[in-house]
Amino acid sequence: MLPLGIVFVLATVVMGVIVRANAEQPPFQSLDERWLTWMGGPHDGLYAAGAAVLNWFGGPLGVVIPVALLIFLIARKRWWSLLYLLTTYTANIVVVQTLKNLVDRPRPENPLVRVDHGSFPSGHVAGTALLVVIVGALLIPAARRRAWWLGSAVFTVAMMWSRTWLHAHWLSDTLAGAMAGAGVALLLWRVFAARLAREGSRQAAARAGTSPTLPLETQARVDR
Repeated sequence: MLPLGIVFVLATVVMGVIVRANAEQPPFQSLDERWLTWMGGPHDGLYAAGAAVLNWFGGPLGVVIPVALLIFLIARKRWWSLLYLLTTYTANIVVVQTLKNLVDRPRPENPLVRVDHGSFPSGHVAGTALLVVIVGALLIPAARRRAWWLGSAVFTVAMMWSRTWLHAHWLSDTLAGAMAGAGVALLLWRVFAARLAREGSRQAAARAGTSPTLPLETQARVDR
């Protein structure tokens, strides 16, 4: 998780530097404009319904799942997991808002939903990528994570599509958002990995009525 998190965050920063140098005409603007042309519509029917749902998921509806997860972790007394959740969300807000203000890229003309300033990176996509990594880290057993990552990737791509289909972002904004959200979550997962593993072991032992144990590889990292 550490190398991938570093690559994602650094790639996002590099893209931000490139865009900031010429916010209205970055080197990949022609590709962004071509993609936006393909997203021209008609903006109705099933596509409109899907994009509306995803827009709400990244906005007001998106708050429900993190809050529910927060309540669940408090109820289960998973304090390290709770700290990981809160730290990761705070870090993501700082990263996304800092980039938005520093890069200050204009959005596509005539967005179909209400938007704030700064097109780079996409906050909706960053939040989606962040959430799926957090859920994968805290709730999905290791044996089932491959299927979870595959489904999560499809869902994140769907969110990327919706933001461009609604003309709220350029395609490169959504790519940067996905890398920013996933990168932050992966880096902090690595920071908390030993504590989360130990906490998970204690929870499992408490349910089974046995002494907590850790996998040898995880225990070795904890001991170091």
